[in-house]
Amino acid sequence: MARLVRFGMVGVANTAVYYLCYRLALLLMVYLAAHLLAWVLSVLFSFLMNCWFTYRVRPTWRRLLAFPASTLVNLAFTTLGSVLLVERLGVDERYATLAMGILAIPFTFAVTTLVLTRGMNDPAREA
Repeated sequence: MARLVRFGMVGVANTAVYYLCYRLALLLMVYLAAHLLAWVLSVLFSFLMNCWFTYRVRPTWRRLLAFPASTLVNLAFTTLGSVLLVERLGVDERYATLAMGILAIPFTFAVTTLVLTRGMNDPAREA
């Protein structure tokens, strides 16, 4: 349970980082490009915070290279969902990706846990 709470805290911070980067990038580019740039920056932030704070594992190059796989679910969900919200439902592009990011949290937690704890003696531990 403690890990899930920490993941939630990192998720809130990561959402703030993503959204700030997105809104700044939106001043310079179209919303999909802004979304992808903000996503890349938030992946790096999320990786470091989840290693150090959530899972208490050392960030390694191997984990960093595997981590984006854990966020592909998030990227697909938020990108396709954002396009659906903006293009089909008329939701304001400033808020569509934020809504989709929140909806993606449970899926991202499951895959992140698998990626960052793989190879540990007891992946279920609540360090």
